[in-house]
Amino acid sequence: MPSLTSIVMLTRNALNYTKECIESVIRHTPENFEFVFVDNGSTDGTLEYLQSIPSSKLICNQENRGFAAGNNQGITAASGDYICLLNNDTVVTEGWLTRLLAWLDKDPSIGIVGPRSNNVAWAQRVNGVNYRDSREMEQFALQWALLHKDQGFFPHKLIGHCMLFPKSLVAQIGALDERFFPGNYEDDDFCLRARISGKILWIANDVYIHHYGGSTFRTNQTNYAASALDNANKFAKKWSLGISGFELDNYGYNPSDIVEREKPFRTQRHYVPFK
Repeated sequence: MPSLTSIVMLTRNALNYTKECIESVIRHTPENFEFVFVDNGSTDGTLEYLQSIPSSKLICNQENRGFAAGNNQGITAASGDYICLLNNDTVVTEGWLTRLLAWLDKDPSIGIVGPRSNNVAWAQRVNGVNYRDSREMEQFALQWALLHKDQGFFPHKLIGHCMLFPKSLVAQIGALDERFFPGNYEDDDFCLRARISGKILWIANDVYIHHYGGSTFRTNQTNYAASALDNANKFAKKWSLGISGFELDNYGYNPSDIVEREKPFRTQRHYVPFK
């Protein structure tokens, strides 16, 4: 029986982005998959649209539970052997899941794999993309995949807009840490704990997806900078970095230093239980 991938997607309004994302997944994903939607209090018709999607599960929150808690709900409801956390403001491309899964199958030491994208931080970003519409974007992604066939590399961390991992990983390291509300740094924290547990992170250089970036914050008029700074302070305190959230958010940190200091994985310190 082929493996099942659970695509966990949070929504909070931004219906147009969600439609484009879901349609791209349906168009470009021949693998066996299910959608697990977690809606954080949409009022723009998103719920009605999600209810129309076949092979899907839908969790409806009356209020905004945030990125970590919402994804934890989705992971708990997921039936898949693999979990893909996918932002609703992404647009996936031909072969995206095929090649992400191939990396996990190829190397069992990989805990989490992510793609290249246009609007992300750190090593995953592809600079200077100049496509003007979805057709040109798909052509760019296909060309990128051919040019970088079977290429990948190790990063210090991955961005949470698209992360694929075996469901067994959460049994080992636990949930996303819900102290990081509504969003920012929960993906950093999750990646750190995966690495402390002995797994590596991987960037699939042969996968490119589009990411609008920050659409939920903009759509719902959430102060992104304030959220980032608040969670940077929580992150610095949790991992005993000895710097302020402002310093962390503006100048960064070295995840590898934390990993080496924190090893080995200790359940009492590093495991985050599901609520």
